[in-house]
Amino acid sequence: MPAKRPHPPTVRLRRLAAELRRLRAEAGLTREDVTRRTGINEATLYRIERSRARPQRRTLVSLLDTYRADEAHRTDLLALQSGANDQGWLRPYHSELPEEYTAYIGFEAEARTVRNYESLFVPGLAQTEQYATEVVRGVLPVASRKEVAQRVQARMERQALLTGERPLQLRAIVDEAALRRAVGGREVMRGQARHLLALMAEPHVTFQVIPFEKGAHAGMTGSFVHMDFPHADDPGLVYLDTPAGDLFLESETEIRRYKSMFEHLQAVALGPDDSAGLLARVAEE
Repeated sequence: MPAKRPHPPTVRLRRLAAELRRLRAEAGLTREDVTRRTGINEATLYRIERSRARPQRRTLVSLLDTYRADEAHRTDLLALQSGANDQGWLRPYHSELPEEYTAYIGFEAEARTVRNYESLFVPGLAQTEQYATEVVRGVLPVASRKEVAQRVQARMERQALLTGERPLQLRAIVDEAALRRAVGGREVMRGQARHLLALMAEPHVTFQVIPFEKGAHAGMTGSFVHMDFPHADDPGLVYLDTPAGDLFLESETEIRRYKSMFEHLQAVALGPDDSAGLLARVAEE
């Protein structure tokens, strides 16, 4: 019988982990101290604090007692624990997608703002179905038709976040190379450029282009996504898609560094109006 696939972390689980780390630090305790006082295995405590495991209720109560958490904190964290694995965004076929990708979909679904820099691709939230299909086929040349279709379907479903009463705030920057590479041919790229122009008319979408003439810039080291979330206590997140695998960065230092990098790229890129002009030229060409 195949092993049960673990739940990818959720925003609630990450907030719970961050609060437990903070409470332990405020109590002036090391993990070894907590293990001695509670009997909770140090490796288990590490996994809980890194949002790799959801604590059982009795374990959480023991930790809150040890940290002398006040009643308001206890109520809040016990509520987080009860819903820490809720993943209403999952679709039946998502179990066949890579675990890191389903985790990314979940974080994105709960984000308030996504800041996405791409050096070679149009951001997934802004891709047309034709462009997305050609990208998946090209990047995953050995993928079956079913796998390609599932990836594209997931990408199209994600775009629903840009509609509705409280749409996701998308701040996207691309290198001009992402617009000039003829993915799927001229007609696909023409349709993609027109789609981007339509998206740019939405008040919650900002799209900028770094033109070739700007020369070297900080984004040449690779693409990244920086997310923040509606609740003030939810820690931010940086996502990197690398040849060695997907990475989620969570430390305050890393988040500040990528936020600063995105701000630098915004300053280097063309403004939204000039970016729209470049897109219009691409569509005509």
